[in-house]
Parts: sequence; C-alpha cells; structure tokens
Amino acid sequence: MSSGRHAHLPGSRRQGLLITALSLAPSQLIGSAFNIWYNLSHIQPLLTPVQHQVFQEAIGVFNLTVYPAAMVFWFWLFFSLRPVASRLLADQPVPPARLMAAQRRVINLPWLSMLVAGIGWLLCIPVFLTVLERTADPLAPQVWIHLPISILISTVIALTHGSFTIDLLSQRLLYPLFFRQAHPAEIPGAYPLTLKNRITFWAVSASICPIASLLLLEFVPNANNMGSFSLLVGLLGMGFSLVSAWMLSQLVVEPVDMLQDAAKRVAQGDLTVQITQPRGDEFGTLIDAFNAMVTELRDKQHLLETFGRHVGEQAARQILQQDPGLGGTEQVLTVMFADLRNFTARCNHSTPQEIVALLNLFLADMVEIVEHQHGGMVNKFLGDGFMALFGVGEPDGDHAARAIASGQAMLGSLEQLNRILAEKNIAPLAIGIGLHTGPAVVGSIGSPQRLEYTAIGSTVNIASRVESLTKTVGYPLLFTAATRVALPADIPLQALPPQPVRGLDQPLPVFSLTQSVRLDRSAPGTAKGNRSGESGA
Repeated sequence: MSSGRHAHLPGSRRQGLLITALSLAPSQLIGSAFNIWYNLSHIQPLLTPVQHQVFQEAIGVFNLTVYPAAMVFWFWLFFSLRPVASRLLADQPVPPARLMAAQRRVINLPWLSMLVAGIGWLLCIPVFLTVLERTADPLAPQVWIHLPISILISTVIALTHGSFTIDLLSQRLLYPLFFRQAHPAEIPGAYPLTLKNRITFWAVSASICPIASLLLLEFVPNANNMGSFSLLVGLLGMGFSLVSAWMLSQLVVEPVDMLQDAAKRVAQGDLTVQITQPRGDEFGTLIDAFNAMVTELRDKQHLLETFGRHVGEQAARQILQQDPGLGGTEQVLTVMFADLRNFTARCNHSTPQEIVALLNLFLADMVEIVEHQHGGMVNKFLGDGFMALFGVGEPDGDHAARAIASGQAMLGSLEQLNRILAEKNIAPLAIGIGLHTGPAVVGSIGSPQRLEYTAIGSTVNIASRVESLTKTVGYPLLFTAATRVALPADIPLQALPPQPVRGLDQPLPVFSLTQSVRLDRSAPGTAKGNRSGESGA
C-alpha cells in the first residue's frame, strides 16, 4: 500500500500544463489591481493633467507590448513540455536527456514564473519614470519615491502568490506525471522552492507589503481618504496572509502529516507503506529516505523470515542480533534429540517422494510444538530427527520443564499423526526423545566462509546418547539427573536403572515420566499401554 492523499484524474493530468500555466494570471491581476488602485488614489494627485495623460498612454502601450511578450514566453515554456507529457501519458519511452530537461523545467517553474513576471513588473519603473520626466511639467519629488515603491509592492504581491500557486499546482498535476520513476530531489540543475524560501515569501507578502503600503501614506499629500485606504490595505493584507498560509500549509504541513501517518503505520508493523508523493524540496529527501528505510526494514523482515525457515526463527534472531564472525558463549541449556525409529528400513520400501512427504508432515508438527508452543529452538535437522535447544539467551529460565512438556506434546501429536497414517494404510511412526541439561557453547561455529549457529560440548553429546538409550530402555522419553534437578518438584517421574554410555566412565542415571508409555521391544515402532501424551509437565 502507498501513502498519498491526492488521486489525480486522467482529465486533470492531461490538462495539467494548461491549468498550471493559467494559474499565474490571478496573482498578476491582483497585483495589477492593487497598483492601479494605489496610483489612482495616491500618485495621480501628484501629477499634472499633462503628466497624467502621458502616464495613461504609457500604461496602455506597455500593456499592449511588454505583457503580451511575457505571456507568449511563459506559455512557450509549457508548450515545449507537451511532447514529453504526451508520451508519458501514452506510456511511451522518452529519451533520458529530454526527460531530464523537462523534469528540470517542471521543478524550476516557480522561479521561472518569478523571472518572467518580475521582468514585466520591474520594467514599469524605468519606463514610466522616463516618460513622466520628459514632459514639460516638472515632476513632483514624491513621485520618484511612491511610483517605484508602489510597483515594487505590487510586484512582490504578484510574484509571491504566483510562485506559491505554481508550486502547489505543479506538485499536484505535473510531478505525478513527470516523476513516475525519478526522484525530483535528485535532478541535477533543478532548484526547487525550499522551506526557507516559502517562509520568506509568506512573510514578505503577508506583512512587509501591507505595512510598507501604510507607511507610504504618511508621505502622500492631500490624503483626505487616509482612513478608508488604510482599512482596505489592512483587509487586503489579512486576505493575502490567509491565502498564503493556506497554500503554505498545503506545501509544508501536508507532507509532515503524511510522514507522521506513515511512521505510525510502520510502528504498528505495516511494512507495505510507501509515500508516493514526489517532492523536489527537503521533503523529497525525507520521503526518499523514509521509503528507503521501510524498504530496508521489509527486506530485513523477509530475510529474517526466509533465514528463519532454514535455521529456525530464534536462531535467525540470535544470529542477526550478534556481531558476525566466529565464536560463542557458554550457556546452561536443555538439549533435546529426537529421532524416528526404524526409519531406514521404511526408506527401503518407499519412494523418495513418499519419504520426504512423510518427514515434512512429521517435522512440521514437531517444530510447531518445540518452537511456537514451548519456546525451544530447532537447531538442526538430522535426517529423520532433529536437535533442539531450550534456554538459549535465558540465564535463569524454566527450559528444562519446557523441554519435558515439549517432549510429551510431541508424543501426543505423534499419536494423532499415526491415526491419520492408519486411515491411509501407512505404518505408524515411533520416536525416541532424549534430554540433558548442562553448559554448552552456543554461537557461530565453522570457517570464515561458512558458519553454522549451533551448540557444542559434552551436554550435547550426552543428550544424543540419552536419545539412543530409548531404543534399549524402552521408554520414548528419557532425561538425565541434571535435567531432573532443574525440574519442579511436583513433576511425577520414575528413576530407571543407570545405563552405560559411550564416553562416560560410570553408568548414567536416567529418568522417565510416570505417564510415559513403555515401548514393546519385541515390536519396534509399536506401543502398548495408555498414553496421555498431550498433558503438559
């Protein structure tokens, strides 16, 4: 899922260039209206009748020559983008150099609007002053101050609001089309409006312009309508402030809200979030970094899930949390070995596909019991069995009791599996489980080119030997005295005769639970007696 707030209809995208080009007109008309009003109210009283007539004629000629030329150039900037836009709308390829040039122009549109409109406005100052100076009547000194300042105020009003409008509409209508695969913040030669630029423009248009207009009135002679004009200037200033603030909020506050919403969704575990609004300013860099962060988190999660399927989820987390390399730490664990009985003989009478399917069916249940129900870690698969660790990373845990409970649950699950196999006329399975508690070195072991996360030590070897004893003792679940000491006192168990174990000088005391089922040694793979395998320890 993507995080964005503006769905662009095909019609608006097709007319995006025209709509954006025309959006410059309202701000220019507002600036012109303010300038004309100011001139009529406060500059005209400073002119003689001859100067006034010349001034009006100069305005007419200027509006018929300079402004049309500026408009033609402005619309040419957009018209030159149409071929690229048409190919993008038709999903046709565009030469990279040509596409980048178009993208650069789209980003620079606010500055280009200020350049085109600014030249048109600022030319008024030398042209009009020159025309007025050449009349026979002497020009009042106040005109040299009021005329340039009035035009400058009108220019700032038109340019700031025009750039805000162009920036806002280009973000809405042009960026989604021209930046489908590119990042606006990475386009060379582009100069987007920054946050500092926007705040400066807003301050100028919302405060400096109206305040400067009011200050000018102090130097206007015969200003008998000072009060009404001051009121209107103040109202216009507030109106400009509200409009500028709204546009600023659309350009600045909105991406902050989008980033906040997306961050909340990521915190809740939704790693499908992607912010699809392209930006060329500082927010573009933030959005790109946020999307890259989410992508990295998603890749890491995928790695953990995929890696966990091979080494176990807990082992994967342990590996990713520690520094890579060789080495391990000594921990007190309960090690479990589980092995299917007479599985080699079964393989001689079944196809490889049948054996793999049966193993997967068996191991799926066992892994679920060990890891998800009792917090163990299936460390490695050993053909028709596996080794599991209980207590990794737990300095003082109940890993021995959980290992016993897991073993009993495994026996109960095997009963259910055998009932399913019996319905399919498949011989039942039998399992031997051996447990031993003690210190072992846990960590990454191997070579710098190939590592294996596992446990080594005499505790592991003894657990493997105890599992082998289930074949001779006849109980499917055996554990040592070290595991017995770590168990709660109320667990019912029975001591079995000490058994000789290869590698130990003395026979090894072993124990079983009183609820365990004694196997019939004469018929391996079958069991007799009543089982209560699903009861926990």
